[in-house]
Amino acid sequence: MFRKDACSLSREQIEERAQALLRQMTLKEKVWMLNGNWDIFGNVEKYQNGYNPVPIDTNGCPRLGISPIRFTDGPRGVVMGHSTCFPVSMARGASFDPELEKRIGDVIGKEARAQGANYFGGVCINLLRHPAWGRSQETYGEDPFLLGEMGKALTEGVQSHNVIACVKHYAVNNIENSRFWVNVKADERTMREVYLPHFKKCIDAGAASVMGAYNLFNDDHCCESRTLLTDILRDDWGFEGFAISDFVAGVRDAKKAIEAGLDIEMPMPIHYQRNLLAAVEEGRISEENVNIAVLRILRTLLVFENTPEKMTYSLDVVASKEHTELAREVAEKSMVLIKNANGVLPFQKTVKRILLAGELGNRNNTGDVGSSNTSAPYVVTPLEGLRGYFGSQAEIVCCDESELDKAAAEAARADCVIIVVGNDKYDEGEYIAAEPNADFSFDAAVMKGYENMGISVPPIDGPMPGTGDAKGGDRKSLSLKPAQIELIKRIGSMNPNTVVVLIGGGMILTKEWEDVVPAIVYGWYSGMEGGNALPRILFGDVNPSGKLPFTIPQDASHLPYFSNTDAEITYDLYHGYSYLDKNGYTPAYPFGFGLSYTTWEYGEPLLEKQDNRVDVMIDLRNSGAVAGAEVVQVYVGMKHSSVERQKKLLKGFKKIYLEPGQSTSVTVSIALDDLRYFSNEQRKWKLESGTYSFYVGSSSSEAALHVKELDLA
Repeated sequence: MFRKDACSLSREQIEERAQALLRQMTLKEKVWMLNGNWDIFGNVEKYQNGYNPVPIDTNGCPRLGISPIRFTDGPRGVVMGHSTCFPVSMARGASFDPELEKRIGDVIGKEARAQGANYFGGVCINLLRHPAWGRSQETYGEDPFLLGEMGKALTEGVQSHNVIACVKHYAVNNIENSRFWVNVKADERTMREVYLPHFKKCIDAGAASVMGAYNLFNDDHCCESRTLLTDILRDDWGFEGFAISDFVAGVRDAKKAIEAGLDIEMPMPIHYQRNLLAAVEEGRISEENVNIAVLRILRTLLVFENTPEKMTYSLDVVASKEHTELAREVAEKSMVLIKNANGVLPFQKTVKRILLAGELGNRNNTGDVGSSNTSAPYVVTPLEGLRGYFGSQAEIVCCDESELDKAAAEAARADCVIIVVGNDKYDEGEYIAAEPNADFSFDAAVMKGYENMGISVPPIDGPMPGTGDAKGGDRKSLSLKPAQIELIKRIGSMNPNTVVVLIGGGMILTKEWEDVVPAIVYGWYSGMEGGNALPRILFGDVNPSGKLPFTIPQDASHLPYFSNTDAEITYDLYHGYSYLDKNGYTPAYPFGFGLSYTTWEYGEPLLEKQDNRVDVMIDLRNSGAVAGAEVVQVYVGMKHSSVERQKKLLKGFKKIYLEPGQSTSVTVSIALDDLRYFSNEQRKWKLESGTYSFYVGSSSSEAALHVKELDLA
């Protein structure tokens, strides 16, 4: 069982106590364990926040002292109260630093417990199949291996404070606007190799809960898919925790859901509770299905509630100085320098006049306003960060996209120019409103939930309260806005000391304007301290070490097919860098790419086969004049495979910090299990004998990689 070593109870004791509690429960008490009790109207009235200002609780069983599940969302941080707001997950994916992500999980665990939650629904590891996906900011990138390593780290950090970590959205949830009704088709090999391994890695790391997705998978809603929830998750992977539905629309049929293995309907009883009780009493659903679900919850609670506490959790830890300093550190380690012609960055600290161009330079812009929205006690904008950094030592002049003449005049006389452009909550994010669809209405479902909870509410006049002031959704364009491009083209080449800072949660095409500016930095939605982190990057206090967690293609046509209006879509083995490799497209900026203020020298890699792994060893030297960190990446391919394969896939990485002139030998271990393919015909994993190519270097670009071959029998 998950975290068994830390729990003071043995497996046998946990089972004995869970069964004893189950025997004492009435049927109604058991059924009432299986739903949340979200009160959106009450939250708005009391907290002016409809979604999750306080934990969303299940019922538990007060008579027997059984605790409720107390839900808080994420993943930017705890969404309750005024918690620490970290950079979005996509930014953190760019850090390529699982240890840093584990520290974030540690903070989230503390802040969740301090505010009364015992469950964190923010380990979001859906794969970025296409950069138009509106919710890309909530995940770590396009590569399954990277997703798994980062999700595992967040899980371990959160659960170290006895907060149940939930991985979501299980599975193939990669389109936003059609998420309630799109039917995703994929064969088993595609699922096992591309869309599920990161989920399994988190389960293997001890994740105690899983949230099903809204969309359908091979004709069944994911929360009603026995293939996903029982055959794979439990029978194959050995998962022993409990599964919850995605909110409001996850369950459509109580019988299908509970028989498939869906334990809790969240956030309110739309199809479970009274309907479920009646179905059991009338013999349409077996009581054994209810018993199994309750036992999963009881076992999980017994493990977490009988694991020694690391500390006392009080409100003074929430957004504490230690936590906000970590938020700044994360922002600094996530930013990616993708262009730096003639070493224009870092700028000189002696500058006296700075032009900050673009309206996003003076905007609180930490990401979308959906379920991941974190209300930090403050947010430092780029303008505020620059003012705090320089004080009275430099004058900062601001222009937005409507002031082109002023911007041009100021660019000509400034010591440096910082152009801040990109996206905001109106361009991308969770899509709250459902597309017209005959089988589902969000508002009607919420009202049904209130009816089943026995709470009277007034009729809805207008949109459901507390659902945000922006629709977000999938991106209509992968480029910057026309006014932003016009701004860059007007002033980008006027001053040799110019940088474009890209704000957003995903890939932004650069081809329309990149030639007119010497430097480009991915600044992301960088959290509450992002404005303080930015000048430290631009002026050299911090050497950028982020790497792109996705591919930037030369053209949008070099990406796989994407639609958020098709009723059905089929996924295959290829997306991101593997899709470009397959089709012979050269990326504008490859996956894993990121520049530094120093230079790195790689030696020739050596390969050594062990019993269950291949150790890849390489010498790395910081050959420049600045301390910094480099991400050593290992990709593996097989040229003469008996089955179709991607040319190469990331199978290991390690982030290394070195002082100027310092050298070290780096070992990245590649598990042989990670080199297997899944046979659809035999329905099992197979390690193919033959010659494997190991690509070692600083990005997925062939030009950046050393290649060594190894025969594996």
